[in-house]
Amino acid sequence: MYRAEHQKDVINRLRRIEGQVRGLVEMIHEGRSCEDIALQMSAARKAMDKAFYRMMACTMIEAVYDAENTERAIEDIEKSTRLLEKFSGGAFRQRAAR
Repeated sequence: MYRAEHQKDVINRLRRIEGQVRGLVEMIHEGRSCEDIALQMSAARKAMDKAFYRMMACTMIEAVYDAENTERAIEDIEKSTRLLEKFSGGAFRQRAAR
């Protein structure tokens, strides 16, 4: 049940991002300023990061829910943590160190 709701949330986020990217293309065709375009690119990137973190949260919840035992859950969560570290460009490591 949680997975279906979570996937729906991520899909909605990705659809909004898709709209943002289409808007960026329009802005470029219209000759908008580089600063305006860069600002919108930044917003789209942040939205994509949030969608990624939501998906990784789902991965961790599944690891706990589907695990046969505590040891397996910990292994799966550690695997998810490594993925976060790999794909977050160090931002996750910096937050975790605080």
